[in-house]
Amino acid sequence: MHFDLDHIAVAAETTDSLWPRYAGDLAGAYQTFGENPGFRSGQVKFANGMKVEVLEPYHPKNNDFLRRFLDANGPGPHHMTFKVTPSIEEAIARATALGFPVVGINIGSPEWKEAFIHPKGAHGIVVQMAWVGGDDEWGVGKPDPFPTPLLETPATFPTIAHLVADLNGALKLFHTLLNGQIVGERQGFLPWDAHARVVELAWPGPGRITLIEPSTATNELGAWLGNRSGRIHHLSFTHPEPASARDAIGIAAGVYEIKPAKNFGVRLILRNN
Repeated sequence: MHFDLDHIAVAAETTDSLWPRYAGDLAGAYQTFGENPGFRSGQVKFANGMKVEVLEPYHPKNNDFLRRFLDANGPGPHHMTFKVTPSIEEAIARATALGFPVVGINIGSPEWKEAFIHPKGAHGIVVQMAWVGGDDEWGVGKPDPFPTPLLETPATFPTIAHLVADLNGALKLFHTLLNGQIVGERQGFLPWDAHARVVELAWPGPGRITLIEPSTATNELGAWLGNRSGRIHHLSFTHPEPASARDAIGIAAGVYEIKPAKNFGVRLILRNN
């Protein structure tokens, strides 16, 4: 059974509001844009091959999951997608055997089969498991107008920083079930928490996740997590001139933050190349 982290999806009322950041400021290379029951989505790819998907509601009467998400949470991270082989049925059986709640099973198409782990069982984020037949081509064409990249080449997207209340439980999901390989362990998630437990996970492709467990419930990191089981803390990018990026504020030597309020609920951390 093989899993590979393919992309993270972020949601807002319109994809037009998201493209300027990911395709413009960070110069993600356009991949596709498509319409589905209840939502429209598109993807951009960064220099290391990792992708961001942007989502917006579309005819929610046909499927209101994204409309309900935005009404309850506002814009922000929605899901992470893991491509699976050899079959979605094996992935579902594996998840169920390990005690993870699998929902939204859709295995009727010969080209795309999927199932989801609910955020209540996935440490605060929807996990999509997907099997792809054929070439995974889809879409209705590139939106027009589309942002002009502001960098000569795309930024690099090294990791998703995911804050969790229970690191051991999160490892059961991302390491035991989804086969992320532990490539680093340390204490300290600077500049936010010098004593946090941190584990870095890698997949065969470019996808990486940094799991962080706050050292206390009352420090800045713990208070931001609150009573949630997990919460995406930031998406990390390397950038040739992070100080020049729109809305970027320096928080440490060579480290710049774009706050969630300035980026539709998603914090970005930019570092020098």
